[in-house]
Amino acid sequence: MDRVIVYVDDAAYAQQVLAPLFARDTAVQTQWVLVACAPRMTHRISKWVSHSARENWRTKWADKLFAQILPALRTPKSSVTTVVAKGPLLELTEQLQAGQPSCAQVVDARRPKSDTPEELNQTGGRWSSPRPGTLLGSLLTGFGALWVLALE
Repeated sequence: MDRVIVYVDDAAYAQQVLAPLFARDTAVQTQWVLVACAPRMTHRISKWVSHSARENWRTKWADKLFAQILPALRTPKSSVTTVVAKGPLLELTEQLQAGQPSCAQVVDARRPKSDTPEELNQTGGRWSSPRPGTLLGSLLTGFGALWVLALE
């Protein structure tokens, strides 16, 4: 029996990443462990929302995510276990693999975060410049013009 641990936070992206795994031999029995990684909440949210309300939201969010992914995993010889991550993923992975005779395959199917300026511009970032350095050049030109006017 193969074991696959999958970390997910977006159903559409996860299905794209997992498509090759879904297409592999269906004769082999596979145990899928789906781990929902809910979006992080700021530490200041505890002012407004109780711990139990946060846990309820996390559970509802995970149920919606699993409802979107589970139909793709339903094959006759596979079993699915769902887990909601509540701590560091490294510790959770160690707990999930503890007591098993063989190591499970771990797949990170979470949507990557966009940190580069090019990705921010494509996703609607606030500032965009046709060429790097154009903004600085425009600012220096503007300050130069103001300086000349102030000296006259």
